[in-house]
Amino acid sequence: MRSAIFLSYPKPWYDNQKLFIERVVEYFQGRGFEPRTLGVTDYDMDAPMQGVRRLLLECNGFAGVALRRAHIERGTRMVRGSDGELHAEDSDDHWLTTPWVHIEPAMAFQVGLPIVIFRERGVVIDGVLDPGVAGIHMPEIDLDCDLDAYFSSNEWLQPISQWEGRVRQVIARKGRPPALYDG
Repeated sequence: MRSAIFLSYPKPWYDNQKLFIERVVEYFQGRGFEPRTLGVTDYDMDAPMQGVRRLLLECNGFAGVALRRAHIERGTRMVRGSDGELHAEDSDDHWLTTPWVHIEPAMAFQVGLPIVIFRERGVVIDGVLDPGVAGIHMPEIDLDCDLDAYFSSNEWLQPISQWEGRVRQVIARKGRPPALYDG
């Protein structure tokens, strides 16, 4: 029997996004995990956040994929300069992902699940996509690369192995009775 993990990703638009998600699902299944995604493998008639919470409580880890969703051809954003003041900065040719890639890992953090997040190249780094904010930092993914080479590289294997170890700790702990003392 495979152990459930929550897999969060926006609906892929491009073939290389679809292929990447398929490869991630295959990888996890080959490692003994069952990726579960609200609206794909699981459905809920309540408000989405209630469905997400219910599903998270059944899972042992959280994996998110921040795929490109909205393109900003030309824009401006406020950034804090070295003087501590806010300054306008051009923010051209950037991609945003879905807000759920921020909401769901925050919810997973609140229930204590190990978190790993993949970010497609070009997606703006903010919120939970800031390195180290919610869990293991993963390098950005170039979906035009050779996926066979990527999934066998240390860039993938070392961080994902660390996350898998944490997920397996959750699975082991769930099977233990509550401890009334540390002895």
